[in-house]
Amino acid sequence: MAHDDGTASVTINGQHKRVREGITIAELALDMGLEPTRVAVERNMEVVPRSTLGEVRIEDGDDLEIVTFVGGG
Repeated sequence: MAHDDGTASVTINGQHKRVREGITIAELALDMGLEPTRVAVERNMEVVPRSTLGEVRIEDGDDLEIVTFVGGG
């Protein structure tokens, strides 16, 4: 259930945050300065397939772990 101000309360990498109601995981990644094609996301202890990040909407109370891929040698 979203809040009266149009936000949802979520936990991202252990930190409580408020995000726009109805935002997708891909949009959240972009808002965080991350490229959605270069992240792995676990939502409520389940891996979210990268191909669905633009479709999966964040819900109030979600617990997200977002990690980025780093290149190098």
